[in-house]
Amino acid sequence: MQIYLPIAELSVNAFFLLGLGGVIGLLSGLFGVGGGFLITPFLIFIGIPPAVAVATGANQIVASSFSGVLAHLRRRTVDIKMGLVLTIGGALGSVIGVYVFSILRALGQIELLVSLCYVVFLGIIGGLMFIESVNALRRSKSGAPRRPRKHHGWIHGLPLKMRFRTSKLYISAIPPFVIGIGVGVLAAIMGVGGGFIMVPAMIYLLGMPTAVVVGTSLFQIIFVTGLTTFLHATENHTVDAPLAVLLLLGGVVGAQFGAQLGVRMKGEQLRILLAVMVLAVCFKLGFDLIARPSELFSIGGVVVG
Repeated sequence: MQIYLPIAELSVNAFFLLGLGGVIGLLSGLFGVGGGFLITPFLIFIGIPPAVAVATGANQIVASSFSGVLAHLRRRTVDIKMGLVLTIGGALGSVIGVYVFSILRALGQIELLVSLCYVVFLGIIGGLMFIESVNALRRSKSGAPRRPRKHHGWIHGLPLKMRFRTSKLYISAIPPFVIGIGVGVLAAIMGVGGGFIMVPAMIYLLGMPTAVVVGTSLFQIIFVTGLTTFLHATENHTVDAPLAVLLLLGGVVGAQFGAQLGVRMKGEQLRILLAVMVLAVCFKLGFDLIARPSELFSIGGVVVG
């Protein structure tokens, strides 16, 4: 069944969009990421304009993350206090990101920026996460004792310390606030929840337990991506409502299954699966940047291709 998307200005199979939303929701509940690092490229792959894919993808992340958070709240694996600090920083970052997005869209450079951001960030984060996860799995199979996480002295020396009881931490609020700003900027420019950066940052930089990281990441994603969607809709008019609704319906259902499945898997297994998917999307986008276009076009009578 084909459905016309008025903002994207093309027709797409409705069941395909429902299935895509379901897969992203599954990943959201499973890994604690909004899934935007997958849904935005997939929408671009099927012909959705990058500006619309970024804004509408951010909208879908809100619903799938909210559904996932409900499951984690029932298990008390959400550090709400930490999530609020991250959200404050994320709100500031999203305002900055939408402003930059508007400028680059007016210059006609937004498609190149989105692709380059994905290749760089996904390549770095995916590679580091994959290496760490493989080493952790090897240690667990060999029976070697787990190395304690290094607590960075400069972080503990910062002012404005707060006690995060759910995470069992007493650290400065500045690092999570700065992380939130960075994630907010990425949410606005790339249409992501930022979980692929936030999850490793919360684990390795802040020292949070993996069990708490997933739910807390989803909690923050809800508010930051919600604000990002609102700003894109009012400032850039790039949110496609029919596309968003179909992705939302699939995402809410998928997130519940993902949260249940995530309980049965080890933290190292979850991280290595996430790393593999991050790298796969990175390679695909990188290939598209350097590959010869399938269709030739002309500018001023000169054939380009």
